[in-house]
Amino acid sequence: MSLYGILDVDLWQAFAATLLLTHITIVAVTVFLHRSQAHRALILHPWVSHFFRFWLWLTTGMVTKEWVAVHRKHHAKCETSDDPHSPQVLGLATVVTEGAELYGSAARDPAMLAHYGRGTPDDWLERNLYSRYTWQGMGVMLVLDLLLFGVYGLTIWAVQLLWIPFWAAGVINGVGHYFGYRNYESPDASTNIVPWGILIGGEELHNNHHAFPSSAKLSSKWWEFDIGWFYIRTLALLRLARVKKVAPEPQIVPGKSVIDMDTLKAVIVARMHVFARYAKEVMEPVTRAELCRGKAHCRRMARRVQRLLVLEGGRIDAAARARLEQLLAQSQQLATVYQFREHLREIWERTAPSQEALLRSLQDWCQQAEATGIQALQSFARKLRGYSLQPAGH
Repeated sequence: MSLYGILDVDLWQAFAATLLLTHITIVAVTVFLHRSQAHRALILHPWVSHFFRFWLWLTTGMVTKEWVAVHRKHHAKCETSDDPHSPQVLGLATVVTEGAELYGSAARDPAMLAHYGRGTPDDWLERNLYSRYTWQGMGVMLVLDLLLFGVYGLTIWAVQLLWIPFWAAGVINGVGHYFGYRNYESPDASTNIVPWGILIGGEELHNNHHAFPSSAKLSSKWWEFDIGWFYIRTLALLRLARVKKVAPEPQIVPGKSVIDMDTLKAVIVARMHVFARYAKEVMEPVTRAELCRGKAHCRRMARRVQRLLVLEGGRIDAAARARLEQLLAQSQQLATVYQFREHLREIWERTAPSQEALLRSLQDWCQQAEATGIQALQSFARKLRGYSLQPAGH
């Protein structure tokens, strides 16, 4: 056998093999662990599921139930002291550098595993191999890497072991809750790191995911790309996967002017889209009209003001609240559209005695918004009347 393994690879071939092997691991995490197991957004063929389980056993030693339980708890307790890995609580450096350790610490809680880990694989192989002998799979992978790649094998194996702890546990859970852009004002600090989810399987689009956790597709805008969704669609075409859920997006039905139960359902189910459109179509133009004193001034203040205006109550500290009140005091129109935004939020957050009561609240909101005389708000309210989850012409 060659010094460079059975495959007799050169340096660049070893580098390409490393990228390929780590990418398969990323796909296993995002498609199997995350979207299929944790959020039930798709159903994978048993052969595909078992391949991913086997591959993760070889390359990471992660136990499906533990990973799923920690991730579900993260969503349930996001950005609180009970969140297993929040950079807002623990600090960005801690999550980036100790992400795997934080996962391991949380996974040692039997009560948490029992509560959040339900529905994960519990067959003979899981009980007697994958969950029982977690590090032995990585040992098998080391032997295979050395046989196939020779002197490069140890480096390839080390990169494989570090890939998920750094990119998934560290970067996504750390940077993905700290830096980046936001399409949706989810009640947490999640961000989209970049619009092209390739290196980490689409997980870079983390704000989109927190806005619609049960969606199998993480991209939202036309210019965003989620390679994990590409793989899911490919598996679906091969009848090896079935998509259960994607993020709902409301349609505007031309000529629809009556707010009915279909309108209410669209507003509640797709509320993240509603909020995003409200920020763009109402708050942004009113802010520019009321506070800007020229193009240069607008460029300096627009991003800062918009970020402050769309923060949810739980994410506004005392200093930000004071700045917000000072900002709203400068413009009655801006204060009005901000108040209408909060009233719209209350419609789906309040406990109503019936769907009819919620419907009346939405009807009243639209009627009052149209009576404000604020053009952007009036236009939005008229569009809201046409909202539906059904395609136009259905």
